[in-house]
Amino acid sequence: MSINTLSLANYGPVIPVIVIQRLEDAVPLAQALVAGGVRVLEVTLRTPVALQAMEAMARAVPEAIVGAGTLRSVADVKAARDAGCQFGVSPGYTDAIGAACHELDLPLLPGVSTASEVMQANAAGYNFLKLFPAVAVGGINLLKALGGPFPDVAFCPTGGITLETAPQFLKLANVKVCGGSWLTPQDAIDSGDWARITRLAAEAAAIPRG
Repeated sequence: MSINTLSLANYGPVIPVIVIQRLEDAVPLAQALVAGGVRVLEVTLRTPVALQAMEAMARAVPEAIVGAGTLRSVADVKAARDAGCQFGVSPGYTDAIGAACHELDLPLLPGVSTASEVMQANAAGYNFLKLFPAVAVGGINLLKALGGPFPDVAFCPTGGITLETAPQFLKLANVKVCGGSWLTPQDAIDSGDWARITRLAAEAAAIPRG
């Protein structure tokens, strides 16, 4: 299934940024998030089991829309596609990654942190972008400033956002969804506290937008 990345925002206000350390945690974690009303899942390519985790989630939890985060190379793009991911997310943007995603029909949410990077991604046809690391590079003030010269660009700010600050970002006209790691705290995953993760997902899914 091919997904336009902007349509990911239709499924809820927050996309969890997930780090999987143990393969056996992948499916119950995905099930817990979906049970809380969060269907779009970004699994980062930061651990040795990440690709296997994505494949397991996509196979065992069909309600989940599984994407690969931390795409840094063409090889990452190919591996994510082979694992059954439905979209990709990169911390920055290169034309090589953009071209590979186009070629393999993997919808991409590319990362940017400056106006020049926004222009580079725009030139390649991308108008829905991940602002990363959002809080560190200026957060709400930067997003407001970018809204002037780029009224046709929408953002998914990620990095440093919390349950408490997400509503402030989501009030901005150019923010469609936020990325957040607070939905999947490592201690909850390590202890198998899936009920806690379902509660965190439900809280995130209920954040008002606009």
